[in-house]
Amino acid sequence: MTEERHTALRAALADVVAIPVTPFAEDGTVDEKAQRALLRRMLDAGVTTLTPNGNTGEFYALTPDERRRAVAVTVEEADGTATVVAGVGQEVPAAVAAARHAADAGAQLVMVHQPVHPYVSQDGWIDYHRAIADAVPELGVVPYIRNAHLTGGTLAELGRLCPNVVGVKYAVHDAAAFAAFARDAGLDRFVWVAGLAELYAPSYWAGGATGFTSGLVNVAPEISLALRDALREGRYADAMDIWERIRPFEELRAAHQSADNVSVVKEALTALGLCRRDVRPPSRVLAGEQRAVVADLVRGRFV
Repeated sequence: MTEERHTALRAALADVVAIPVTPFAEDGTVDEKAQRALLRRMLDAGVTTLTPNGNTGEFYALTPDERRRAVAVTVEEADGTATVVAGVGQEVPAAVAAARHAADAGAQLVMVHQPVHPYVSQDGWIDYHRAIADAVPELGVVPYIRNAHLTGGTLAELGRLCPNVVGVKYAVHDAAAFAAFARDAGLDRFVWVAGLAELYAPSYWAGGATGFTSGLVNVAPEISLALRDALREGRYADAMDIWERIRPFEELRAAHQSADNVSVVKEALTALGLCRRDVRPPSRVLAGEQRAVVADLVRGRFV
């Protein structure tokens, strides 16, 4: 990987990293027309980094064919105007195959979901990510960290072994732990992305994050971009005004261990007439009274 490409990939992560939803049709299949329209809406608003097959995209509820198609559709819609970070994961052969497909489809990076295994050792975590990174040396690689027991030294070792690990999506609910972890791993070695979206972006920014993930960006891209700009420019009072505006929506998504994380986003999109509210198990559509709350938030804060 050239130094120029490495720099470009790092810049793409130091931004709003959009996690698109996967809209479903009435028959339960992926609604590709709505999918393309939602991607186009974000791109037209100025979003320049897209992550198909993230958690907001219901990665674990999609089939392998659906995940591959999501990457292809996103690359087609981006058409060179945005960086595509394809979500990959599950067992090593599946993750490697998905990463190779992403490379062939035209993605520039892969985001590696946390290993789905009840027993994760520090060395095994390195081996898992190294197998994927080594399979796609031409792509940037972004580990998705949700494990509070992982040490910064473990990530530092992965970075030493794999130069194409360029960024980290950090999603542990502890701003102090993040700041310490980033410094133990190498604050300047990686681009740090606040993986808990807008609700944690200001506090993680103070600890060294220069980008943040977003599901809200599906609904109100201009708000997510405004928060990014305020943080970049050091306008922290403005950033917290935006934070307060979106807080009720994001708190609904985070409640009950994020049980309705995707459902709330899709309900907001339904209120805007942009896609159906359908989600796949183990998520569930919101009950009637919750739908009304989301609709009121959309009308009162996002329109």
